[in-house]
Amino acid sequence: MTKLCEYALTAEAAEILGVSQNTIRTWAKDGKIPVHRNPANGYRLFKRRDLDQFLKRIERSAKKPGK
Repeated sequence: MTKLCEYALTAEAAEILGVSQNTIRTWAKDGKIPVHRNPANGYRLFKRRDLDQFLKRIERSAKKPGK
């Protein structure tokens, strides 16, 4: 069974990534960040590992020459 603490709700995911909650929702809808839904209430859930990987991808792309 997966622990709930492995997931972040929209507000916390936005805080982790330093963007608004609407940006997180848009990125999830566009497939930029994997999103899961709580089957009981439909809330968006983001795996912390996915958020960390997303940040690393952004950091790598920012370090590329010409950016």
